[in-house]
Amino acid sequence: SSVTSIENYAFNECSSLTQIIIPSSVTEIRGCAFYGCSSLTQITIPSSVTEIRGGAFKGCSSLTQIIIPSSVTKIESFVFSECSSLTQIKIPSSVTEIRKNAFCSSLAQITFEIPSSVTSIGEKAFEKCSSLTQIVIPSSITIIGTGAFKDFSSLTQIIIPSSVTTIGYSAFYGCSSLAQITFEIPSSVTLIGEKAFEKCSSLTQIIIPSSITSIEENAFAGCSSLTQIIIPSSITSIEENTFAGCSSLTQITIPSSVTSIGNYSFSECSSLTQITIPSSVTEI
Repeated sequence: SSVTSIENYAFNECSSLTQIIIPSSVTEIRGCAFYGCSSLTQITIPSSVTEIRGGAFKGCSSLTQIIIPSSVTKIESFVFSECSSLTQIKIPSSVTEIRKNAFCSSLAQITFEIPSSVTSIGEKAFEKCSSLTQIVIPSSITIIGTGAFKDFSSLTQIIIPSSVTTIGYSAFYGCSSLAQITFEIPSSVTLIGEKAFEKCSSLTQIIIPSSITSIEENAFAGCSSLTQIIIPSSITSIEENTFAGCSSLTQITIPSSVTSIGNYSFSECSSLTQITIPSSVTEI
């Protein structure tokens, strides 16, 4: 109980370790402290711990459940990455930031709730959590980072709150089961990043608000079930590959605010029967 810190790589690759009790004197678990402890099935983090550094439990492939104490404010990068048996995790309301690649691919809660204390979802934070079916994003979130929910292949529903201003690069890339009849992007969003909804092959309709000033390359590429899309008059250019491979798209209205249509914008839109190009367009 005299120990206050578990340092970097302290128990790295202790592959036969099945159980460990961390005393309440410990305030810090540093980077990769239990990295590769592949036989560790259970661990209790005491409420004295305020900081869990990057990769602390990475590769703990037998760990099935973990409770993060309310003393922790930040979930660092790769903390629970490659924890392939971890099916459930509870994030306390004390957490304000979830950093990149924080979690593994086996999480399978029907509803995975991010607490309202979180203001930022980092790069690839939940990438390839392919078993999760639903996500509740709290109204505290302002930025959905690069690849945050990439390859959530079982995700059927998501609600983006009105607090969000930016949907980053590949944020929902490959969410192939996302199938809301109407997928509404809130009017707070001003930017839809490159590949943000690429290969969301079950989406049938998307509403883009007039707050959007930029839709980046490949944003909706490969949305093969998308039948209708309305581009708001706030958009001045349609970027490269924006709607490429939207093979169910039958009609599109390009507003008179658009001045340029980029390479392959509507490539392989094989169901498109009619398109009206406004006189404002100077470059195709």
